[in-house]
Amino acid sequence: MTLSFAIIGCGKIAKRHAEQITRVGKLIAVCDVDFQRAQQLATDFNCNAYHDISELLATESNVDVICICTPNYLHAQQTIFSLNAGKNVLCEKPLAIDSLDAENMIQAALTNQKKLFVVKSSRYTPIIEELKKQIDFGTLGKIYSFQLNCVWNRPNQYYAENWRGTYEQDGGTLYTQFSHYIDVLLWLLNDDAENFSGFRSNLSGKNIEFEDTGAISVKMKSGTIGSIHYTVNAFLKNQEVALSIVAEKATIKLGGEYMQELLYQFPEIIKQSNLHPNQPANDYGTYKGSMSNHDKVYDNLVLALNGKESKHIDGSSALKTVIFIENIYQQIPLTN
Repeated sequence: MTLSFAIIGCGKIAKRHAEQITRVGKLIAVCDVDFQRAQQLATDFNCNAYHDISELLATESNVDVICICTPNYLHAQQTIFSLNAGKNVLCEKPLAIDSLDAENMIQAALTNQKKLFVVKSSRYTPIIEELKKQIDFGTLGKIYSFQLNCVWNRPNQYYAENWRGTYEQDGGTLYTQFSHYIDVLLWLLNDDAENFSGFRSNLSGKNIEFEDTGAISVKMKSGTIGSIHYTVNAFLKNQEVALSIVAEKATIKLGGEYMQELLYQFPEIIKQSNLHPNQPANDYGTYKGSMSNHDKVYDNLVLALNGKESKHIDGSSALKTVIFIENIYQQIPLTN
């Protein structure tokens, strides 16, 4: 079955979605409150343009999947609206910036008997997929501790768009910059957090309502302890996203700018020659985001909607990341 798609939100990530949609199905329509932006994307991909999601859903009755590519604070509202209209939904990260909203999204999918897919593209990075296999197989044994280090750059002009930098619309640095890597951490560990402590500060004085830097200690329910250091103050460009895991039978470290490289392992549990090549990162000109892997997101979405076995990420899985980040923001105050 050839699937038909519509994109809500025609910003920077929308083109990445449009490219993959035209590979696996048909892009019928795009929508943006900035109608000129919608018209430009529609012209580029030969589809219809709308400025209102209600009009799109009322007119394009044959759309199978709505792709939500809007700012963070609109994800829940637009996802639920689309699900209630009888459409499957692919939502960009983060699923939501409030756990109750995320739960309502999941419930809307169940009520309408539709699929809610979430873009958690870093799970498809080859080295991360292989490490997950080894952890689940028991190769590492009991996991004692972890260290997640996220050091990126986001210049002041990045926050010039009015939705960025606010709790209400952006949600915070962990949601917008690093939720992919929180998701990877929780997915690898298959564990939930029990306790948080640490610090969050806006050390560079950016014009934002939340932190540009955080240092968090975490105790997981299994007893595993770890730390998360994150910042968007790296000088001029991204430095790294690195994860070290100390376990009963092995020690391993992933790194690189997007956690795409194997930096250390002892003993050898992963043969790098067996790994598929990495995808390029999302490049937005003045800054770079996480690795794309949107091809794998769409491949697995198509498999799932055609009733075949897939590695898609659903709302319930993505909810864990929302709860984890929400707890950090609720339990650790912002300090000067």
